[in-house]
Amino acid sequence: MSEEINKELYKTAARWQEGEYDVTRTAVWTAPGCHCSCGVLLYTKNGKLEKIEGDPNSPVNRGRLCLRCINMVEQVYSPERLKWPLKRVGERGENKWERITWDQAYDLIESKYNDIKENHGVESIVTLVGTGRNAMWQPAVITRTIFGSPNVSFGFLSADSCYQPRMTANLIKAGDCLIADCSQTHPLREARPEWKKPEVILVWGNNPLVSNGDGFLGHWLVDMMRLGTKLVVVDPALTWLAARADAWLKIRPGTDAALALGILHVVINEKLYDEDFVENWTYGFDELVERVQEYTPEKVAEITWIPKDLIIKAARMYANAKNGAIQWGLAIDMQMAAMEASCLITDLMAITGNIDVPGGMVLQRYAYNRGKKYGSGLENISEEMLLKRIGTYESPIHESGYTPFIPPDKLLETLESGLPYPVQMLWMQGTNPITNMAGEAPRVYAAMKKVPFNVVVDLFMTPTAVACADLVLPVAMSVERNSFRSWWTPLRALTKAADTYEDTKTDEQIVLDLGKRIRPDRFEQYNTDVDFLDDFLKDDDGVDYDFADLVEKVQDWWDWDYTYKKYEKGLLRKDGQPGFVTPTGKYEITSTLFDVWGFDSLGFHIEPNEGPNTTPELMKEYPLILTTGNRLWGCFHSEHRQLPTMREIHPQPMMDINPETAKALGIIEGDWVWLENRRGKCKQIARFNAGLDPKVVRGEHGWWFPEKEGAEPTLFGVFDSNINNLTTMGVHGPTHYGAPYKSTICKVYKLTPENDKELPSKIVTKLGGFGYVKK
Repeated sequence: MSEEINKELYKTAARWQEGEYDVTRTAVWTAPGCHCSCGVLLYTKNGKLEKIEGDPNSPVNRGRLCLRCINMVEQVYSPERLKWPLKRVGERGENKWERITWDQAYDLIESKYNDIKENHGVESIVTLVGTGRNAMWQPAVITRTIFGSPNVSFGFLSADSCYQPRMTANLIKAGDCLIADCSQTHPLREARPEWKKPEVILVWGNNPLVSNGDGFLGHWLVDMMRLGTKLVVVDPALTWLAARADAWLKIRPGTDAALALGILHVVINEKLYDEDFVENWTYGFDELVERVQEYTPEKVAEITWIPKDLIIKAARMYANAKNGAIQWGLAIDMQMAAMEASCLITDLMAITGNIDVPGGMVLQRYAYNRGKKYGSGLENISEEMLLKRIGTYESPIHESGYTPFIPPDKLLETLESGLPYPVQMLWMQGTNPITNMAGEAPRVYAAMKKVPFNVVVDLFMTPTAVACADLVLPVAMSVERNSFRSWWTPLRALTKAADTYEDTKTDEQIVLDLGKRIRPDRFEQYNTDVDFLDDFLKDDDGVDYDFADLVEKVQDWWDWDYTYKKYEKGLLRKDGQPGFVTPTGKYEITSTLFDVWGFDSLGFHIEPNEGPNTTPELMKEYPLILTTGNRLWGCFHSEHRQLPTMREIHPQPMMDINPETAKALGIIEGDWVWLENRRGKCKQIARFNAGLDPKVVRGEHGWWFPEKEGAEPTLFGVFDSNINNLTTMGVHGPTHYGAPYKSTICKVYKLTPENDKELPSKIVTKLGGFGYVKK
């Protein structure tokens, strides 16, 4: 896959001069943007970013960039960016602010902190964080190390329904995370002698060309296709990848666990599994054999709506491949059986012998174990304080400390009830919960209004900030800050190339400033953000250099991550013995931890809480299955809505509907329509999609309209097209992981002047909400 690169034009140095431009070779990984950290060339002049290009010398992305990254200049210098700290002067929701200095902002935070500490306890401070980028560890450090509170929540994302179920399943089963091997762990990529291409990749609940989710660059799949890799795609919609797959499994949303059981049934009963790996490296295979027997292809076809012949074909293709990988995605997390489906799919990886082999599923850790992540600061929380976490006893997974988060659903209940204690302060950094993430968005909006003091740290003024914040702090973007990325390999420098915009500060600088004020004993040794980063880099796993050295290296590939069959070589366990980091030392098909926690030790199918088999009477009123959260080329979640170029690409919210269904409802493509269920409604534009089942519709998420009035009742129109008016909170499977964001129900009808008189934003902000049931 190598291509000739003009080394005179595209250098491998960290910095150089090119005419009037200073060129910085680095990576980006900060909002706005996706989970990936692509190599880039930043062209600056007099401290201002002028253009951005992909770095062809980066083995990660080989010069390729998505639309959002290419549009970086428009993002950085958007007139809508926050420029300086703002203090609310009107009522919440009025969008009235006064400019203050950073010292005044810090004085206010410190004053509120001292009052809360003395009169309520620091545990009543709660932080909300967003998706996995370079704004996840900083708020965790602020909360735990500086404020001393144990309460960090993954926004209001019901049941932690983003990567947490899949990662937790991997960790419980195999002791480490498993990633599809498309040669991305080694700088030589496909030219590495030990590497082999996957013969088959099963793309499950994922559209990576658009999303690049979980740090997996979607174009890696295109690289594999060019080499001859065949695809099996599991998706309710016909994606670009599904159209080019050997088998497209058009699944009923929320039935992935059943499909996994059906595939395992075929693999096991046709003896397509790897007998050597099963015999020598797994625990509990016989129990799985017994479990899958009732899930025949015929039964699974009825549950999933996938023809049995396709289920059998997919199973044989994957299991018979010499090297098989599974690239899975968010759709698996966003269902009640998220943990169960994740465990079963992980079992499929294992029994086919595809764990930690070339072209299979490689075991991965943060590069050099330098994990800057959501758990940062936990080491500074006492056992006594940990027991005060909201939702500590909500489930055994939370009680055991297996997750760094408090349960978002329990947090919402706490805000509403004041139990076990009233929350006194919300710190929101890198998250816009009422626009994105939060199920039952109107309910979350009302609950956040109850908190006495709220701080929002963001790039732009958002609906969440206008509705709920008392203080808004402006942050720098990726090109304006120093940091590094260690999510899998390589370890990458994120190098400051442009001057910070107006009076913004980096997330790291905010940590240092607050730390020096509130916890000087822990932060007095740091004079600059680079001092802080140097301290993070120190370890015993091979990093013998500081941040300045990493900047010059640009990226550093960790040999542990690209070593195969680590479980045979004693590279996983602390005792150096062969095996996995599990209680049995083997890959656990039946989970001993699940046994201890009182869960079923094997995966199983759970019907969605709403649907044809669970709520047939309700479906008479709401006859369509609603799936949400599909990704867009021009926007990432609720970001990029201010940018003219991105809005030109995707100007309005679209819902997908089968033409047959639309015809029966009197809907023409391009009509505005209402999506409604017993929790709420929103409006989007109908787009015909013949690939969808006639009983399924799909709604976009993250929509708000920065061009509209920011003050309530309009609130940037955030509730008018908000698909999370229809989703749930507090509905999840037995492990408390996974919520039915992608498998609820609704009805669709045409918008008319008569039914459009009261917009949802006014209904929510001024008229008391929809008045529908909560669950």
